[in-house]
Amino acid sequence: MALLIDIVCLVFFLLLIAVPSLYGFHMYVLMFLAHRRRNRVRTEQRQIVEQYQRETPPEAWPRVTTQLPLYNELTVARRVIEAAARMDYPRGRHEVQVLDDSTDDTRALVDQVAADLRAEGYDVKVVHRPDRTHYKAGALAYGLTQATGEFVAIFDADFVPDRGFLRRMIPLIARRDDVCVAQGRWGHLNADETWITQGLALGLDMHFAIEQGSRNWNGLLMSFNGTGGIWRKAAIEDPRVGGWHGDTITEDLDLSYRAQLAGWKMIYHVDEICPAELPSNVNALKTQQRRWAIGTIQTARKLLPAVWRSNLTFIQKLEATIHMTQYAIAVPMILVALGGRLLPLMLTGDAWPAWIQWLCTTFLFAAVAPWAAYINGRYVLGGGIPGPAKILKLTVLGLGLCVNNGLAVLTGLVQQGGEFVRTPKSGNVGAQPRQSAYAGLRTRLWIIEMLLGLWCLAQWLYFLPHDGIGGSFLLLYAIGLIAFGWGSRPRKPSAPKPRRIRTRTPERVPDFSPTPAVTTFAAPSAQS
Repeated sequence: MALLIDIVCLVFFLLLIAVPSLYGFHMYVLMFLAHRRRNRVRTEQRQIVEQYQRETPPEAWPRVTTQLPLYNELTVARRVIEAAARMDYPRGRHEVQVLDDSTDDTRALVDQVAADLRAEGYDVKVVHRPDRTHYKAGALAYGLTQATGEFVAIFDADFVPDRGFLRRMIPLIARRDDVCVAQGRWGHLNADETWITQGLALGLDMHFAIEQGSRNWNGLLMSFNGTGGIWRKAAIEDPRVGGWHGDTITEDLDLSYRAQLAGWKMIYHVDEICPAELPSNVNALKTQQRRWAIGTIQTARKLLPAVWRSNLTFIQKLEATIHMTQYAIAVPMILVALGGRLLPLMLTGDAWPAWIQWLCTTFLFAAVAPWAAYINGRYVLGGGIPGPAKILKLTVLGLGLCVNNGLAVLTGLVQQGGEFVRTPKSGNVGAQPRQSAYAGLRTRLWIIEMLLGLWCLAQWLYFLPHDGIGGSFLLLYAIGLIAFGWGSRPRKPSAPKPRRIRTRTPERVPDFSPTPAVTTFAAPSAQS
């Protein structure tokens, strides 16, 4: 019996550290893949854009429909509608569809803003549906039936597209009939607003500098990020693709994979930046991350069988599997917090041979891969090397989200579809967003997060005399979980309190100049 206990403890311990380590080693591979193609792809894309702009007369540019899906976005509706309408594109070749499902004062505001822009000569239409069937996916599908453009640009409510966005993105997709999507990179309107936005901005920079580029530039499957990109209408309507579906809440990932399985290609343009407002508090971030985690796992359930039955290469299938299951890492993270450090105490004898110690060192090397990726991602985007404080903020943020995301993963395994709960936004950077619809779940979770955080703190204190700094991961767990639990505790809504931050967002549409991406993130300007 004693031997059996030792074996079970060893196996469980190795699984707890091996599963996250696989994702760590995978990150090293992605960094290499992104590095080896980045400069060549950027040079080629710049040449394509310049040639198309130089040789294509205004009347030959394709017609574009810009879709703006909105739902009760009173604080940001005007900003995104005006920015989209005023994008620089040949006259008469661009229409804007405001897909407004709002049930509050946003509806009246949208109608007024659209009327004002039409009076200035812009082609702006407001589309109201009789109900919110399939949420964002349903709105995009409904609008597509009325869209007149050959290409469809999509921007969420918290984005502010640059005036030259269409001029620089259309050439990449228009010149190739096999391309379904041209995806740009997210920028950040409020990167330094709170410790949460600082950490999240760093994480998103890594995603767009490394993950998206490594996949797209090396023939692997990537995802449309749901906003800041352009779809070919014919690809969405392709019978093999099947259009927008509402059976997952990450309709962007779902459609992206179905299109690529049907043979369509995607283009990622790292130098085209579309700034957006980042979630600035715990509840807003939890809402966003829960939606992305549930939807990603739902899409994995739905499409991974088709991926493995397809004619893709083994490497493409493996990468797609890792891509669509990456949120599942939250589950072993919770188990580590619960008792990963306590497993040695359960052993009845000396069951930790030298090879186990060597293996743990190898896994430690994998564990620092995310930090290396965050530093590399920010550096290649021209933001320099982030300091230790920002890295720690992102680390604490990731650990603090493990309960929220772990529950979302389990939900995604059993739930089909579900409500698309939008991420709360303030509109004026520095103000608190409104209360999230996440409140019911938040009430149940915050106590669990607080208790688990206190448990991690107790473990850290108990092992401190033996581990020294070696057990610091438990302290980081404790800080993250307690911060997220306390930050999402039930509170009475209060009036927004503006904060003083380093950047300022204009009340009207900002004029972002088309400077190279490598310099944009030197100062603050962020997905499924």
